[in-house]
Amino acid sequence: MTVPSHPSKKRRAGPEDVEIGRKIRALRLERGLSQSGLADGIDLTFQQVQKYEKGTNRVSAGRLQRIADLLNTTVTFFYGGMSAKAKRRDQGDSSLVLLQSRGAIRLLRAYAGIGSRTRKYALVTLAESLRKNDERT
Repeated sequence: MTVPSHPSKKRRAGPEDVEIGRKIRALRLERGLSQSGLADGIDLTFQQVQKYEKGTNRVSAGRLQRIADLLNTTVTFFYGGMSAKAKRRDQGDSSLVLLQSRGAIRLLRAYAGIGSRTRKYALVTLAESLRKNDERT
């Protein structure tokens, strides 16, 4: 029987855990669910959900399954794009980073609700113009 060299030492959260946390947050926001709502649905505190989303704490397999069920997705969703190459690259490049704020989700929903191509184009032009003004200041 092999005894671990540090039986009481837990593995620290790594870049994979941060990426899983980002995906939990993005999907939670997309579903319009608060951290408290997610926490209540899986019998946790919202502080624990915060730690998962920040990647501070690792999410166990069983807990990730419960989160996936509540968010109506598969566990494999959280591991998508986690190849060895993806693990090494800067996590800031993830397309999910764009969906990390409630404002981004609201903007996407509003955009999707606009029927007119002209108005959609006007909204995109306005957003790009605002971004350029911010870059100058």
